[in-house]
Amino acid sequence: MSKIEELLKNEKVEWKKLGDVCQISKGKQFNKRDMIDDGKYPVINGGILPSGYINLFNRNENTITVSQGGASAGYVNFIEEKFWLGAHAFSVVPDNDIINQYDYEYNCFNRLLFHILKMNQINLQASKEGAGIPSVSIDRLSIIEVPLTSNLTQEKIVKTLDKFTNYVTELQTELQARTKQYEYYRDMLLSEEYLNKISTKIDGLECKDYEVKFTTLGEIAQINRGSSPRPITNYITEDSDGIPWVKIGDIGVNSKYVTKTAQKITKEGAKKSRVLKKGDFIMSNSMSYGRPYILDIDGAIHDGWASISDFHNILDSDFLYYYLTSSKVQNYWKGKINSSSVSNLNSEIIRSLPIPVIDKELQQVVAKILDKFQSLLADTKGLLPQEIEQRQKQYEYYRKKLLTFDENSVKREREREHISLIRI
Repeated sequence: MSKIEELLKNEKVEWKKLGDVCQISKGKQFNKRDMIDDGKYPVINGGILPSGYINLFNRNENTITVSQGGASAGYVNFIEEKFWLGAHAFSVVPDNDIINQYDYEYNCFNRLLFHILKMNQINLQASKEGAGIPSVSIDRLSIIEVPLTSNLTQEKIVKTLDKFTNYVTELQTELQARTKQYEYYRDMLLSEEYLNKISTKIDGLECKDYEVKFTTLGEIAQINRGSSPRPITNYITEDSDGIPWVKIGDIGVNSKYVTKTAQKITKEGAKKSRVLKKGDFIMSNSMSYGRPYILDIDGAIHDGWASISDFHNILDSDFLYYYLTSSKVQNYWKGKINSSSVSNLNSEIIRSLPIPVIDKELQQVVAKILDKFQSLLADTKGLLPQEIEQRQKQYEYYRKKLLTFDENSVKREREREHISLIRI
């Protein structure tokens, strides 16, 4: 007999609905324009990540939340700090009457409820309704079955499942720390202060008097917006002499280069578009704007892209790539868009970007150092996510084993309740 079977052997389980053992309530709307960058408490709303931060809270730490509306409706989370619960999320708090009636330890029962809800997350997400913004109803949440066991069994179940979730959290934290470490060194190497200080040998670079000058990107590169022949369906072709048609879906996650496209357009369509050469840069000018990619092929781009070309005499491609991905530049884009009436990254904003102009040999040295950091980060991102996925699967396996109990126990309990009602 396995340890799990031994733990659950002859365990008497009473089943209740979530709405009978918890207080389920929605939060209160807080306008995004009133949030502040240095706020103390996160705002938990319909998404997976906080909507922002403020200096007020309406829920205490160690509270279960369930996203109520939007694309992430049904997502279950456990917030370990005080926070503001928005109008598009539920909080799930154990009822004190149940805690007292069964003599449960609050924190343990609270974590048990979290694991139960996490097990039901897929079903909650599948239950979303609404033609506009999909949402999960409080009624659907309230009917989730909760097993009430002995204190000892409950404690052992929670202890076992928490070990898995804690380990997954540690791995995710490690991955985030590696990413932040890379970003720190990237931003440091590309800072004006650091570039001005480089005057000794670095990877074989002889000491020289390197002078850092700043200009705008528009002064040393050609910036253009893409163009789309319309209707585009009239220009899509499978002919071998077609021109690659670059779309956002052609680019892999965290990719640096555009190596191929799913579609091509005719030469006639290319004349109505913007054709770029291998080595030119493209950036999305809306949605997730400002992320640079290097073309590893010739191709045509639509008006959702901006292009950067004719810079190779002054700027090393890898140096420019790392500079454009730096926090300084990404914050520059955000600042320009947030302080103006435009909602996208237009050519004028891109041209205005201040950029350091230094000896190309030094640019290449800085880029090689960052290549090494990114290679180490890529190895981390290749290994840690695999480990996280494996541990997550283990957690889900044991969660199902520990929280399912006897398949007939729910039925038997309901039969007993039905018989009791008949007798009354």
